[in-house]
Amino acid sequence: MSRRAFLSTSALSTVGAAAGSLSTLLAQSPRQQIVSVKAATLQLLPSSRFGRREFTGDHDPARMRWFGPFSQLTGTILVQIRTDQGITGYGLGGGGGAAVYIIENHLRDLLIGADARNVQLLWDQIFASTSFYGRKGVAIQALSGIDLALWDAAGKALNQPVWRMLGGAARDKTCAYFTGNNVELGLKLGFTAFKLPVDVSPHEGPGAMKKAAARLIETRRLIGPDALLMIDVLCRWNVEYTIEFAKRAEEARLFFIEEPLLPDDFSGYERLCREVTSTRIASGEHEFSHYGFETLLRLNAAHLLQPDLTWSGGLTTGLRVAALASSRGVPVAPHRGGSVYGMQLIAHHPACILAESFGTGEPGNEVMAMLTAPYRNGHYLPVPGPGCGVEWTPEVLKSRAPSLL
Repeated sequence: MSRRAFLSTSALSTVGAAAGSLSTLLAQSPRQQIVSVKAATLQLLPSSRFGRREFTGDHDPARMRWFGPFSQLTGTILVQIRTDQGITGYGLGGGGGAAVYIIENHLRDLLIGADARNVQLLWDQIFASTSFYGRKGVAIQALSGIDLALWDAAGKALNQPVWRMLGGAARDKTCAYFTGNNVELGLKLGFTAFKLPVDVSPHEGPGAMKKAAARLIETRRLIGPDALLMIDVLCRWNVEYTIEFAKRAEEARLFFIEEPLLPDDFSGYERLCREVTSTRIASGEHEFSHYGFETLLRLNAAHLLQPDLTWSGGLTTGLRVAALASSRGVPVAPHRGGSVYGMQLIAHHPACILAESFGTGEPGNEVMAMLTAPYRNGHYLPVPGPGCGVEWTPEVLKSRAPSLL
């Protein structure tokens, strides 16, 4: 089946049917003309958390691990959209100051005067209008914040959570997995699934690989035989190293290896999914739009998809990706899914099987606490409040994003 036929007959047709009923629901509220669009940087984690700026020379591997101010949670932005009906929606995006510039100097023109209820229509228009310089990366991270702000506004207009507006919850709780090295803390907090960052890379030699695999085997003993255990490589490896590591770590019974390769190495991911049989290969944290995820699925290049709603294109992308994944029988576990934004998709869609920890058990601040979904005994729960369920008070905006006041 061709790519175009696959898209039109599976995911988009499913989303189209859902969009029809959603449009009917949204039509019950008054037209919401957008009168204001603002965006501000909202650094949730320091840039030093990923990489460093001091290098020993031109061939220092650290040069490939310096991610700058626009990626990950370092580059978080907050988008604010106001309507003429007194509704204000807020959404998280990525891309830092670069994404803010795109919103203020391009995308705002598409939004002012438009009906905020046309969430998926506006997504398509923004994607098309940025496609000559966007398609992936910062432009889509900017679109993510806009899309989530529009969904937030839509839920507030109907006075109900977005997941309920979409048709209700697929489950009353979702298994959460704890990301971090402090497994003992995760156990204390009640988690029964754990993902460890693995920092070794091929240039360190076989000794480092052996030590890392032994650590995972010991972690398996600590968490017990029934808990899920995963690792996150953050694109440090190559195909051969991944295959060898999977063999060495078989005793640890990994549920998945996350992002062993750079995101664009589709052929490498396809080979891993074909040759690695002891665990699953997860990818998608750094993929963009449903078109990118469709490529992963079409090439059989991922056993599990991990869209980040605040980077990959918002909830609209998340819904389309979940529909695509369902049509192929591939599970979804959104990156940082334990946030109030991620849980709108996870609570609603049956394809979502896990929610990654967000805020729970990690150093944070008042914003991280606001953005964390309700957590209880190893599970995240649907967010109860209207819209995306977070209230951005004037006090918080004053300290974190004063330009939005």
